[in-house]
Amino acid sequence: MDITDIRIKRVESDNKLKAYVTVTFDGCFVVHNLKIIAGEFGRFVAMPSRRTRDGEFKDIAHPITTEFRQMVQERILEAFDKAPQDEHSPG
Repeated sequence: MDITDIRIKRVESDNKLKAYVTVTFDGCFVVHNLKIIAGEFGRFVAMPSRRTRDGEFKDIAHPITTEFRQMVQERILEAFDKAPQDEHSPG
């Protein structure tokens, strides 16, 4: 499975959220609302999630394997680093 498009929407604020991301796979499947977060141990990509009734967040969509999660995160962070402010970054 290839990432064929990555769109970065930077968030200008002082909090940990740095950007929202939309990723297209194989030109035919899109996932919206991934987030780039500046965490305690560096940046990471959070998958789209919803708050449950008990207040926890649960991923709506996520990679099954560690290897695929790492590949997706690496590609997204590379695109974030290369993307101008509020611009589209090809995958």
